[in-house]
Amino acid sequence: MKMTKAIQKIMIIGAGQMGSGIAQTLAQNDLSVTLYDLGQDVLDRGQAAIAAGLNRLVIKGNLNVQERDLILANLTTSLNLEDAKDVDLVIEAAPEQMEIKKALFARLDLICKPNTLFASNTSSLSITDMATATKRPQLVIGMHFMNPVPIMPLVEIIRGLATSEEAFEHINRLALAIGKTPVEVKDFPGFISNRLLMPMINEAIFTVYEGVAEPESVDQIMRLGMKYPMGPLELADFIGLDTCLAIMETLQQGFGDSKYRPCPLLRKYVQAGWLGRKAGRGFFLYNGQQG
Repeated sequence: MKMTKAIQKIMIIGAGQMGSGIAQTLAQNDLSVTLYDLGQDVLDRGQAAIAAGLNRLVIKGNLNVQERDLILANLTTSLNLEDAKDVDLVIEAAPEQMEIKKALFARLDLICKPNTLFASNTSSLSITDMATATKRPQLVIGMHFMNPVPIMPLVEIIRGLATSEEAFEHINRLALAIGKTPVEVKDFPGFISNRLLMPMINEAIFTVYEGVAEPESVDQIMRLGMKYPMGPLELADFIGLDTCLAIMETLQQGFGDSKYRPCPLLRKYVQAGWLGRKAGRGFFLYNGQQG
């Protein structure tokens, strides 16, 4: 399963916010990208988000129209997973559920070339566990991008127990080639970014739950006192409260430590469908919604 050439053809699984952002970033760096999802409506929204992002760069003078069109020409969409048969790398940005990711990798294992790399954009789940769904665990790796992908420089690269040095080097070189800063992390729940970030967000939610302060005050303290560009509750709304809850549950289950217990208020908001920006309300109101 020797990988002899640079990664050129990539399929992104999932055309949501993260998947479309990853696709845009790769296409901007002259890579051939296929964006896959289950529904045409999701693909259309993903394509529209990419076009809007590139148009903003044109307006700012960072791209000209010809460069934008060349980038868009690097991108195709697909409703057929079989289109992964010739790619060098698959990056999955599917929902943060292990069963979904393992089922995808199991199907792709039968479709893809023997030397195709499988990367997961998971923010907290075990790469080692994911790799067991395939007959190529040495080629499975974590590639955790930050949101918004075209802007944020970090990529956490997570080695599973079986991940080969060659696979790691290919992904590390790819991250550098697309202008990102790769940071190597071992395969533990939440890796580094969310092991540190999510308990802080969870504790901010506890301060609201316990009546210590209103959400606006919590965020103001962190912005003005700690120089955070975005308060923890605004950030939680941006990430999605359902995603925050899922990561806290992964941390609690993975470490078995009560310090990772999700705040009951976080769980209640998710049950109510108050998931943050994407739902129009979370700890704050969006899209003109009324309280």
